[in-house]
Amino acid sequence: MKTRTPFPPVFWVANSIEILERFAYYGIYMGFGIYMEYLGYTRAQLGIVQSIFLLLSYFVPVISGSFADRYGFKRVLIVSYVAYLPSILLLIVTKSFSGIALTMLSIGLAAGIFKPLVLGTVRTVTDSTNKSLGIGVFYAMVNVGASFGPVIAGRLRVISWNYAFFAAGIAIAIMLVITILFYKEPPRETHGITLKQKFRDIGTAFSDRKFASFLVILGLFFWLPFWAFFNLCALYIDRNVDTASLYLSLKAILGTGFANFISHEDEHGVRRVLGETISHTGYIIMIFQVFVSRAFEKFPAIPLFLFGLLVSAAGFVVLGFANVSSASLVFLGIFLFAIGEMVSSPRIQEYITWIAPKEKAGLYVGSNFLAMGIGGATSGVIYTTLYGYLRDQGQAERVWFILAAHLVAAVIVLMVFKRVAGEFKEQEK
Repeated sequence: MKTRTPFPPVFWVANSIEILERFAYYGIYMGFGIYMEYLGYTRAQLGIVQSIFLLLSYFVPVISGSFADRYGFKRVLIVSYVAYLPSILLLIVTKSFSGIALTMLSIGLAAGIFKPLVLGTVRTVTDSTNKSLGIGVFYAMVNVGASFGPVIAGRLRVISWNYAFFAAGIAIAIMLVITILFYKEPPRETHGITLKQKFRDIGTAFSDRKFASFLVILGLFFWLPFWAFFNLCALYIDRNVDTASLYLSLKAILGTGFANFISHEDEHGVRRVLGETISHTGYIIMIFQVFVSRAFEKFPAIPLFLFGLLVSAAGFVVLGFANVSSASLVFLGIFLFAIGEMVSSPRIQEYITWIAPKEKAGLYVGSNFLAMGIGGATSGVIYTTLYGYLRDQGQAERVWFILAAHLVAAVIVLMVFKRVAGEFKEQEK
């Protein structure tokens, strides 16, 4: 058995940047539905903004990954910060629907520029001996930021939403300093490659019908319900689940101090858990991801991915029952979805990036984000609107049962695709 290659310093620098970016991104995004309701906007308006935001966040990497391959990861990282920081601060001064929509689009653009760069760095500095562990570490770091961002933002928005936006802006400023001082461009073969050739490579990648079909299937059958979870869970818990009961459950298990930190007093003096502080998977994944990656690193990618989808579907079913049975079921539902996410999401990303040779790492990581963009662009319009309709009918929990059926359908579709088209060949180095 080969000895696992140690990670170079730039691997850890890139992952530290990822923590801060996810802190800012999810600190804003997880509470965004609550913020829109606070300002008086409808769930249909929320769904439109969510869809367009995710569309930009995940389609822009298709282009920015190629720019990074041509001009270097460090330069494009700095460009993303220059777009990110003023966009976040604009949320403090704009309250109109058009202003918020345009501001969120600017944030989506900045996030899209950033997204392929850290994962591309990880792909460039890993090899066949440490690729699964490297992706696992990366995914764990993503979720460290994704855990603390909503918690801190949730606490700050009780005082003022502007404080939450300031915290996100500070995180981006720190990223800029770290990148300038400590990020060293990882070596890879890019000499003599023009940007025109990179765009030609994009066309070549998408002209492969098998690869393009695979990306579309992933977008509609995996990433769509995946993003629906993040679009809806905070709003569902905050507005449909008995958050006072959740507070008492957390207080009994983890103590008054912790329960008070992630809760607030309503107008009647009742303490209620803040929806966005628990309605994500980050706090679970940052603890378990590396262990899950190590446990499953020898399993074939596609069968393992399908297993993860089924576990996530079970989590959706449990989340639905939390509204009609015990509120505490939300913890089990989120945990099951998190296990499914830990098994499926990093593995399918690893699978796609290892189709690529190293000199095209940014291109293929960017192509992977196309699938995410397809799912994100449709999730807000479809499921946020559906949730709004079912909530008005007093049946909000049904959206989770429909999402569970969506993931079961995904397993069937992908099994048929694998049988008909076959799997892709992964690169060895």
